Amino acid sequence: MLARAISKFVRVSPYKLRPYANVIRGYSVDKAYAWLKTCEAGRRVEPLMKTLASAYANAKFKNPEIDSMAKAIIKEIRIDQGPTVKYFKPAAMGRAAPQRKRMSHITIVVDKVR
Repeated sequence: MLARAISKFVRVSPYKLRPYANVIRGYSVDKAYAWLKTCEAGRRVEPLMKTLASAYANAKFKNPEIDSMAKAIIKEIRIDQGPTVKYFKPAAMGRAAPQRKRMSHITIVVDKVR
């Protein structure tokens, strides 16, 4: 039985999150969580860890057979682009430089190990 968790409007660019998502795709939840915990990029990895923990909790609630993180596997992980906040900052010689803060939507689908 599939369980999923979605985090929307995460203030980290999807281009910065996707490499971490590509590494943990297909891992068991305990292995993925341990790998994310050892990463030095804390600000980028924190939303992934929270979403993964939420997906595991949802899977545990849906399927009582899943009693440990080792019995759940990441079936699908997707990082989508959210809205972009556009604003201007002062630049040299009185000009305005456009700035873009990108947001992400994280979707993690967890299933039990077959």
